[in-house]
Order: sequence, then structure tokens, then C-alpha cells
Amino acid sequence: MTAVQMQINTELFGALQAISGDEALMKKAVRALKRIAAQKQTSNVMPIAELEEIVRQGDKEIAAGNVHPIAIDDLWK
Repeated sequence: MTAVQMQINTELFGALQAISGDEALMKKAVRALKRIAAQKQTSNVMPIAELEEIVRQGDKEIAAGNVHPIAIDDLWK
């Protein structure tokens, strides 16, 4: 964890501690954090149509013989 992340973590937990006595504010904070977390989760998801197009393109390349074998060890370099 970087120094900046540690500072942000400290600020986050400090803010949570400040509102921990108020149930309504805690519920509001949880809802906001869930929305933010959902955005993070969906931002890395590729649309199914795009994935299907990648597979189709790969099938075409394989059928055309445009395949260059790669050793498994070379994938980790």
C-alpha cells in the first residue's frame, strides 16, 4: 500500500468514526459506498457483444491459418 493510499484509508476511517454514532448517516454512507463499488465492478466488464466479436475474429484468423503458436513460458515474460 502506498503512502497516499494509507492517508486516504486514514481519512476514510476517520470520517466513518465521526458518523458512527448516527445510524441514519451510517446507512447513507453504506449506500454511497455500495454505489461506488458497483461502478468499479462494472467499469472492468466488457460488453458481451464485444467479447463475441473477439471470439468471431479469432475463429476467422484460425480458419485462415493466421495462428502463431506461443510457448506457455513466453506468456509469462
